[in-house]
Amino acid sequence: MHAALSVILLTTLIGVGQGLFLALYTGQVYSLANLLEHQDSQTFYALGSALSLAFLGAGLVASFFHLGHPERAWRSIARWRTSWLSREVIALPVAMLLVFLYGLVHYLEWTTPLFTVAGALPVDATLIIGALATLATFALFICTGMIYAGIRFLQEWHSALTVINFTLLGGASGFMLAAAFSAFIGVRLVGFYGTWAVILTLSAMLTRGASLLRNHRLRPKSTLQSAIGIRHTTIRQIAQGAMGGSFNTREFFHHQSRRLVGTARLVFLVLVFPAPVLLLGAAWGLSSESLPILAFLTQYLGLLIERWYFFVDARHPQNLYYQSIA
Repeated sequence: MHAALSVILLTTLIGVGQGLFLALYTGQVYSLANLLEHQDSQTFYALGSALSLAFLGAGLVASFFHLGHPERAWRSIARWRTSWLSREVIALPVAMLLVFLYGLVHYLEWTTPLFTVAGALPVDATLIIGALATLATFALFICTGMIYAGIRFLQEWHSALTVINFTLLGGASGFMLAAAFSAFIGVRLVGFYGTWAVILTLSAMLTRGASLLRNHRLRPKSTLQSAIGIRHTTIRQIAQGAMGGSFNTREFFHHQSRRLVGTARLVFLVLVFPAPVLLLGAAWGLSSESLPILAFLTQYLGLLIERWYFFVDARHPQNLYYQSIA
């Protein structure tokens, strides 16, 4: 498949934004349980929510560059009963609205407890809004992943691993950014977020590795013989019936060499998984404030390459026919 830059940016940017919000809310729950020190609402949670919202918004803006008629984008919600794309279009602004409200309430410091659970856990408006935003965030992960996992004829995508990988990679990058954000503003949560980032990164490495192994073992369900109803063992196509390219040859095949695709796979496996983990380990050992930031930037660069590979790894069955331009 052709990998559009706008879709690569959309899926990776909103993944970071979702993961960062989950990191912020996780830290708040831990602090309410007195497992972490409490952080300032305006400095940490409000600013962190703004950063999360910036990534979500950047992903939303990137998505418009993939539309032929951006002015008709609102129509994409019409098929929400059957289309995961329509559901994503609904889930994204809902998640953005809730993250905005979460950050706004923290900024205004409306954190007076509304009630107490079991006489020990104070529940305020931020905790309730954060819980709703968490549900919206996971719903958005599922919708984004199912856009691709729901396509039955693309075997490389049609797997539960697609949704799992979108979720884990987004979570890992978000917690990685939370560690970098903590280091940047001088909050002593780098170890907490860094530990969770490593756990999520290693988990994502296992599931992404499983998907790569699964895809390597896949065999096409259709062949050129079955497509045209001829059983001869040797069939060679020399033209697609046209003298130039078409929408089919541009959008459903990447036109990259196997060598480049293989190199991209190796590069993203290094940049997404071991490199940021090692950088976080070095940051912990050296008490560095810059290495967590470098760890996030390294991982995000790797995610851009990973998402490019995700698209080019899918073999569209229409390419059985569109093998050659002329």
